[in-house]
Amino acid sequence: KKHNVSLVTNDHVETLTKMADNTITVSAVDRSTVKVNDMEKVERQKAIFALALGDDFNFTSTAEDVRFFADVELFANASLIGVFMFSLFAFGLFIATFWDSSEDSAALVLVAGGIIAYFCANPYLLSLVDWRNAVEEEGKMVLLTVDLARLVLEEKRLTMMLPLAEALMHSSKELNRTLKTMLTVFIIFLISWAEFGVVNATTDGLSQIKFWVAMFFDSASLTFPMICTGIYTKLDFQTAQILGSLPFLLMIFLSTTFSPGSGVEGLKELRYLFSRFYFWCMVPSVEDSMEGCPENLNLLYLVLSALVGVAFFLVIQLVGAIRSKKADVETAKLRESMFDDEFHQLQVTLYGEKALKRLNHMASSMHSQGSRTKAEDA
Repeated sequence: KKHNVSLVTNDHVETLTKMADNTITVSAVDRSTVKVNDMEKVERQKAIFALALGDDFNFTSTAEDVRFFADVELFANASLIGVFMFSLFAFGLFIATFWDSSEDSAALVLVAGGIIAYFCANPYLLSLVDWRNAVEEEGKMVLLTVDLARLVLEEKRLTMMLPLAEALMHSSKELNRTLKTMLTVFIIFLISWAEFGVVNATTDGLSQIKFWVAMFFDSASLTFPMICTGIYTKLDFQTAQILGSLPFLLMIFLSTTFSPGSGVEGLKELRYLFSRFYFWCMVPSVEDSMEGCPENLNLLYLVLSALVGVAFFLVIQLVGAIRSKKADVETAKLRESMFDDEFHQLQVTLYGEKALKRLNHMASSMHSQGSRTKAEDA
């Protein structure tokens, strides 16, 4: 049976082909090779290496970048107002419903306060994945703009395009992530003070500053993993939410604070990994019923156990960095193995003899200058 196949397209491909100095054609059948101008059957990886010329672009952050972040993420961020209004409502309702609680019920009041504090921060934590994706997309658009400029624009126009790309980026992704992390931790810090205030407004015996330290790090143990998965990974929303919320679920099962002394032998030893366990060892109404509380340095153990999730995440990141480093070494070896006459001819085809010499000289000069600067700083 014959089909009438119609192709709907536009003229931008033809226009860009006329503008471009070089045309790289990728086959829909054979993905291992490409066509570079008139050069047929060029190995795909070799063509990529031939295009990659010069050092990586390094963005230098300034105070203006910090001000821009503050304007966008702090002063003009409606989600912060939403977190504040919801926290005001939740803690206000907490005071009204737990007012005049007895000191014997302090542990139950703390459980309720901790849950409310967690859900006050949770909407902002869940938005971190979308924020990370937005930053990644912004970075990809900037890189695409620069790459297109390198391929289809003349040198004079390229010098005008690079500052535009930098302006679009505003600041490096690393700086944005660091500032976003600091802002999120500060929100958790403020919520912990609100929790401390409302708990002491409704019950007695928890007014010492050590209880605020316990509240903050107990909250940190449940929320910091969501910061890690939301900002510093490439996980999708659902996976990041499941893994980030896992410490909260495990705390219910393994900390033994919901049923002191219970649990299967061996399994309940995992309670020492949870800051909530050490927190309950401080609460007057339940400390005597907790099994295996340390006699000394309880608060220190509480702080250290709150960072177990972060430490586990850093170990995974370290393993990933080592594997990535090994992959970079293999890629460098592969690139060196391709330095032959065909590779040189391919670069001459792409850039021209004179432009290739000039670009290689610029890259060598920038690399030498960067090395001298690093040596002087050291």
